[in-house]
Amino acid sequence: DYRGTRNTLKTVLQDERQSQALLLKIADYYYEERVCLLRCVLLLLTYFQDERHPYRAEYASCVGKLEKDLVSNYQQQFETLFNAEAPTWETHGNLMTERQVSRWFTQCLREQALLLEVLFLYYAYFEMPPTDLMTFTRLFKEQGFGQRQTNRHLVDKSMDALVDRIGYFSCLILIEGMDIDFLHKCALEDRTEQHQLFSTHDINKDMDQMLLTFGDIPHHGPVLLAWVLLRHTLQPVEAGPVIRRLGHTTFQLGVFQHLTDMLKALGNTGNNCTASTARMCIYGLLSFVVTSFEEDTLGSQQHLINAACEVLAAPSLADLFWEMPNVGLEMILDSAVGVFPHKTGPLLQLLTALLSDKSTAKRVYMFLDKMSFYTEVYKHKPNDVLSREDETLWRRQTPKLLYPLGTGQTNLRMPQGCYGQVCVGEQGYVVRWDYSYSAWTLFTCEIEMLLHVVSTADVLAHCERVKPILDLVHKIISTDWTVSDCLLPLTSRIYMLLQRLTSVINPPVDVIASCVNCLIVLATRQPAKVSITDLQHTGFLPFASIPLTTLAQTISAEGMKAGNYGNLLVLIEQPRGEYAVTIAFLRLVTTLVKGQVGSTQSKGLIPCVLLVLKEMLPTYHKWRYNTHGVREKIGCLILELVHAILNLSPEGDAPSPQSLCIYSLANTEAGQAVVNIMGVGVDTINIVLAAQPSSSGSCEGPGQVLIQTVKLAFSVTNNVIRLKPQSDTVSPLEQALTQHGGHGNNLIAVLAKYIYHKHDPALPRLAVQLLKRLASVAPMSVYACLGSDAAAIRDAFLTRLQSKTVDLRIKVTILEFLTVAVETQPGLIELFLNLETKDGSEGAKEFSLGEWSCLAVVLELLDCELQGQYWCPPLLQRAALAFLHALWQDRRDSALSVLRTKEKFWDNLTTPLFGTLPSPSETTEPCVLESCAFVMKIIGLEIYYVVSGQLEGSLKAALQRLSTQRRYEFWSQYVRELVCAACDGEDGGVRSLLESQMLISAWRTLLILSTSHIKEDSVRMKLFMDVLEGTKAALLMPQSVACLRLGSMMATLLLILLKQWKSVLVSAPALLLPLSLMLESVLQADQLLMERTKAKLFSALISALHIQGGEITQLPQLLLCVCETVQDEALALIDSTRHMTKRDEVQEDSMETDAPRNVQKDQRDSVCVLALHLSKELCRADEDGEQWLQVMRKLPVLPSVLSALELSLRSKQNLYFTEAALHLLLTLARTPQGAAAVAGAGVIQSICLPLLSVYEGPANGAFARKPLDAPCWPGVYRLCLSLMESLLKTLRYNFINEALDFVGVHQERILQCLSAVRTVQSLACLDEADHTVGFLLQLSSFCKEWQFHLPQLLRDVQVNLCYLCQTCTYLLHSKKMLHHYLQAKNGDSLPQGSRPQRVLPPTSKEQTQGGERDEAESKALQAVQCSLLKILSKTLATLQHFTPDCCQILLDQSMDLAEYRTLFVLSFTTPAFDSDVAPSFGTLLATINVALSMLGEIEKKKEPAVSSEETQALKSLLMFSMENCFYVLISQAMRCLKDPAVLPRDKQRVKQELSSELSTLLTTLFRFFRRGSPSSPASGLLPSPQTKPTTPGAKVTQEGQEPFIQLVQAFVRHVQR
Repeated sequence: DYRGTRNTLKTVLQDERQSQALLLKIADYYYEERVCLLRCVLLLLTYFQDERHPYRAEYASCVGKLEKDLVSNYQQQFETLFNAEAPTWETHGNLMTERQVSRWFTQCLREQALLLEVLFLYYAYFEMPPTDLMTFTRLFKEQGFGQRQTNRHLVDKSMDALVDRIGYFSCLILIEGMDIDFLHKCALEDRTEQHQLFSTHDINKDMDQMLLTFGDIPHHGPVLLAWVLLRHTLQPVEAGPVIRRLGHTTFQLGVFQHLTDMLKALGNTGNNCTASTARMCIYGLLSFVVTSFEEDTLGSQQHLINAACEVLAAPSLADLFWEMPNVGLEMILDSAVGVFPHKTGPLLQLLTALLSDKSTAKRVYMFLDKMSFYTEVYKHKPNDVLSREDETLWRRQTPKLLYPLGTGQTNLRMPQGCYGQVCVGEQGYVVRWDYSYSAWTLFTCEIEMLLHVVSTADVLAHCERVKPILDLVHKIISTDWTVSDCLLPLTSRIYMLLQRLTSVINPPVDVIASCVNCLIVLATRQPAKVSITDLQHTGFLPFASIPLTTLAQTISAEGMKAGNYGNLLVLIEQPRGEYAVTIAFLRLVTTLVKGQVGSTQSKGLIPCVLLVLKEMLPTYHKWRYNTHGVREKIGCLILELVHAILNLSPEGDAPSPQSLCIYSLANTEAGQAVVNIMGVGVDTINIVLAAQPSSSGSCEGPGQVLIQTVKLAFSVTNNVIRLKPQSDTVSPLEQALTQHGGHGNNLIAVLAKYIYHKHDPALPRLAVQLLKRLASVAPMSVYACLGSDAAAIRDAFLTRLQSKTVDLRIKVTILEFLTVAVETQPGLIELFLNLETKDGSEGAKEFSLGEWSCLAVVLELLDCELQGQYWCPPLLQRAALAFLHALWQDRRDSALSVLRTKEKFWDNLTTPLFGTLPSPSETTEPCVLESCAFVMKIIGLEIYYVVSGQLEGSLKAALQRLSTQRRYEFWSQYVRELVCAACDGEDGGVRSLLESQMLISAWRTLLILSTSHIKEDSVRMKLFMDVLEGTKAALLMPQSVACLRLGSMMATLLLILLKQWKSVLVSAPALLLPLSLMLESVLQADQLLMERTKAKLFSALISALHIQGGEITQLPQLLLCVCETVQDEALALIDSTRHMTKRDEVQEDSMETDAPRNVQKDQRDSVCVLALHLSKELCRADEDGEQWLQVMRKLPVLPSVLSALELSLRSKQNLYFTEAALHLLLTLARTPQGAAAVAGAGVIQSICLPLLSVYEGPANGAFARKPLDAPCWPGVYRLCLSLMESLLKTLRYNFINEALDFVGVHQERILQCLSAVRTVQSLACLDEADHTVGFLLQLSSFCKEWQFHLPQLLRDVQVNLCYLCQTCTYLLHSKKMLHHYLQAKNGDSLPQGSRPQRVLPPTSKEQTQGGERDEAESKALQAVQCSLLKILSKTLATLQHFTPDCCQILLDQSMDLAEYRTLFVLSFTTPAFDSDVAPSFGTLLATINVALSMLGEIEKKKEPAVSSEETQALKSLLMFSMENCFYVLISQAMRCLKDPAVLPRDKQRVKQELSSELSTLLTTLFRFFRRGSPSSPASGLLPSPQTKPTTPGAKVTQEGQEPFIQLVQAFVRHVQR
């Protein structure tokens, strides 16, 4: 048991003091090994004839080989040990101190006892020759049955038990050698001559002579008794004098007391073969003695009964007793019946011993139920009897009540005329009445009698009569519960008995303990019958005098009373040092705790638990004890109680016994007491075990009790830490567990050293489990706590892991501990990984496995060649894989680099994925599923971490094999079946649900990460359909919560595959039907649980609609379903928003930032938002809008959505919902019916005024510079503009009033936006301007209505539009200026969102970055130009509606000019970028010039980077702007020329300027059109001028025939006239 590393061994050997300590350890190991060898022989002899033992045949052959020399060798060894001279420092050197001599002698005695035990067991099976009997008798006589040791001067008190044991076995060997059993058999069958000692006269005489010298040691008694019996049976006449002398000596030695002591010392019978064999041997002896001799010649009846009871403790002998009537011990029973019920003790003691199983219990019950004699003792002859002259027979003259104080059922009545046999003795007349009765009724009377006399002087005498009754009741109901109903009169009186007896001045402790023991059995068998309330009424248990409401009040013990038990403990048991009631009390409370699981009565136990935690656990080790081992027993029972409480399922209402235990152990000295128990340490346990005299580790020895107590302490601490409520402060218990002590004596080191314990495998396992818990929750370094012992402990752990004989569960626990340490204990895991570093080829460090690396062990466990070996079961592999997974998850790169490159690592790791599993409906070991899950997770993480091209070759090969061997299909199908089996409600689904969930989750991860490795479309389709089937199985008919959870997991995978494999799924079977069915099913399930699943299904439906468009057969049903959800969610959102707004007034913010929103409801992927998006998609699919109208007639969807929208806008909350709702309304507004429904539902009321709060606020002036696609409130405003535009476009005059209301309410923002383009060129601002102008363009068609309702606004809009036109022209004209503005305004040349995302290689870094930057800047500039151009084109199209119709003004002379205002001033200079300069004709000419120059640039560039579609769109846009610009210019010019207010001089100037300018422009245009002109998007992209004479988009080949050019030519001609 060396506890260092190999390196420390060298230093130990060099240091004299340390090497001496090592020598002593080696000596201890040597002693232990000798003992173990003898125990092995003992084991062989125990089981070599046991048919039930699996290795019986092997054991028998071993015994056969040993048999020949065993006796002679062991006898010789025994003599050698007996006669060995004790070593001294003179003969053996300085190390042989007094202590070592004592240790040597203890070992000597222990070996002697073991050798004799082996010989005894040997002779139990094999006959002893008479010569051997002689030899052994002489040998034992010389050695005084172990008491005349050569070194008896060394015997001290601690060795007495071993010396006695030697004596007991010496005695048993001689009795076994006389073969009394066979002698008895021969005597019964009258064939005594067959006994081997019948004819050995010489030996018999020698034995007589030898045994006549016996008599000075108690061990002689049984030998003499057996010899007397043998001689009496075989040669009664010849050996008469010897028999008499020896018989006299035998009874002087108190032979029966000695037999009782001997059998008690050999231990109770459990699995102890030696003890049961000894009882068998003595049973034969006693049976024959009682048969052969008169009972009154055998001394005290009580001693004989005690011995008989001790013998009958062996269960098999009780059966034997009942099967052989009137032989042997049956006669003792008869004599005990003879004095019943005058003396109840002897009979009840015997019957209690005879109870071993249900059949014997029934016999005992029947025996007592039909008693036929009633014995009484009279000092004087009573008056009411007639008698014979010789006084041998009496007869009753009158009936008699046997219990004067009893009434009714609790009495016995002896009838008149009853006969009784009389015997006169010292006590007077002993009368045995011939009267039949049930002893059970008599017992009830006895208990009732005790209740009557409880406060008188007779109480103790009565208690003596009642205690055996209670003990018998306890034993009989423990053995056979079915009898309990018949014993109800007795058991129901126990409560009253307990109440009366515990409240007297000097309570009878043993009777009280018996009462409690009976209650324990009742509570065990029928918890409901033994209520805490009944027990509290007895006053025995502690109780609370006030109601317990809070934990703090409970802990303070306010109003708690200790009850009669508490008084008894303090006043009687502690002063006496005897604790029978305490042991019974602890067992009772533990039983009640276990029986009251989930019961409301558990609160009644709180006072009991508090008493144990406050008054017993912290102090029990300081009490006075008379008997060795009771202290340990009480400690063990206290911890058993706490353990039982902590294992209850947690209860909601505090305080409960569990919360009380957790608090007390975590924060009071009770916890410190548990810590002290755990700190006992492995060395102390080994010392206690070594001191046990018993050869086979009996389960009740002090060592075993200590081990059990420490194990319970581990378990209790583990549970307290697990169940303790989370808190920021560290509890005293955690402090005590984790504080660093000096010299490695802190608790963590003590716990770790339990790994050295060999006796009970559960002890190191529970210690490591607690370490695992501490490593994960406590803020400390385990490595630091282990100090200098760390490496040695590591070696011990790994040795245990490598060993093929160590308990499997220890190995699993060690691996689990290491798995936790990977994440929480970096130092410790580095120690266990033990990686050695060396410099690699390119200066990088390379790692390799050290000699003591846990990875070597783990890799060995994974080796596929060793799998299936008995020492490498699936459970262990699962633990190894969990450890590897932890390394991957924690990204321990050093360890991973070693593992990846290990030969065959990936092959071994992936082996589980290539195995075949039975179908999920059959049973599979859960750990196998977990193993496969861990493998999948590791592969998934590896694919995720490593760049795809750099995966290890062997892993690539394994992944390839997964494809080629069709394992993806296998696992896909398996997971589908697993989900189906788990969701199959008939047999409760799969047993290992957690493991199944884990496997499904891992498969999901692997599939998502390795989609690129699955190349074939058919395989992808198969996998997807399996996922779909699995999801259907889980969600279509969900049976349980677990089912829904699985469905949720599968739905995630379904959604991801839908997005990743779009191209494949186009041709898949229709997806919408199964998805919509699942959605319907989920919408009916538990709302809270299904929130995420609903969201996933909505998302999947949206994806499916995108992938598989076309006709939707189940549109009406699906639409109804989705709209119901939208309605419910909208209403729920209204409630939650109102609640939030009430709770704290949300501070309004500027346009740029989002106000805090109710996160629970409003998220990008919340059910509500996704349902709105899905309904939008369905609306798109519904071409004519008929289905929507039907749904809207059934459900008030729109009112709900609009109400929620209004509230959201007012409170500026629920941004995502608002956006989604507006998108839906926009889509609805496409069709006339949809638009009418939206308008009819009151959209303007919901949006118009509430929208003000979206942009009004302290930072109102600033326009957002956010990326365009990020959800934001300005985006909401833009959407509202689009909605108004769409509704107006669709509904025209039916919506004009609402549109005018909207523009009136938001006029400030509209005007602000139009003028903001000059100062802010962010895409968001331009986008808003675009939307605003778009809306105004629609509204401009209704000029007259606008003029009538809002004349001033119309004028302001016209002015602002003209200025906007000027701004756009200038910005488009001067690129450099625009670039400069962008840089100045944005603080950077790149608007957000357009920065390059690609990671660059390190070479020529700056140069590359610069190039990319320029490219990105030019793209940003192009985006802004494009936006400006759109705004410009729409602005001009709008202005066209505010200026007279061209054709009309050219042709119609009598046109009313006052209807139209002048928009542009008479100036032809190119405008400056200045707000003071009014827009003029020069502005319009500049616009045309800019458009032309841009067209020219596009023609020149012909960039391949810009797609031809984009170029075409840009050209069309420019043409459209140009057309409108010409149109406005001509119209305004004609208005000016016809206006009488304009001076003729000015008119002439207009004609001249326009004629020259337009002629120049026409020339340029002709040149341009020769190269082929782009078409104008007049009716496509934007609304066209209404008077446009030709179809847009027509390319006219011949120049000059383009309609607007003809118009310009006509105007030029008109002007030139």
